[in-house]
Amino acid sequence: MSDATATALDHADAMIEKAWGRPIAELEQAAAHEPVEDPLLRAAMRTREHLTVLDSSAIVLQSRLHALTRPGHVPAFYELDRITDTAGSLRTAYAEASTALKAIRILVTARRHTLAADGTDAERVRAATARTTPSRPLGPAADRPAPSAPAAPALGAANRR
Repeated sequence: MSDATATALDHADAMIEKAWGRPIAELEQAAAHEPVEDPLLRAAMRTREHLTVLDSSAIVLQSRLHALTRPGHVPAFYELDRITDTAGSLRTAYAEASTALKAIRILVTARRHTLAADGTDAERVRAATARTTPSRPLGPAADRPAPSAPAAPALGAANRR
């Protein structure tokens, strides 16, 4: 695929595969493991998932816009709003895809800096990463009963003089 026809998703896949040195299919499986072994990989793959949706949306919007503005076709009055709305949505999809691609680029750069760090810095990164994962599931524990509600004060005693 030439660089001119490559989508933001293609660029993201190339960056992620180069940074982690494995194919996307393997990285998707690795990112899904609990507990999180590589938070940067998980963040990159989540951003890639969003980019996949944006890429599909852009393809649909682009084909709709081409159908509405095909050569030799004079749009009807009611189609003008559809053309404008579709073009605006397409621009938004491209902008969001660009932002997601920049986020992946930042995560890849962070990974490169993490790997380049010396032993003590790498140990600090691992320790900070360990602190970011919750030590227990959030929410009330299933084996403990919910705390009882505080007793309401007696209204009669407060109103007596």
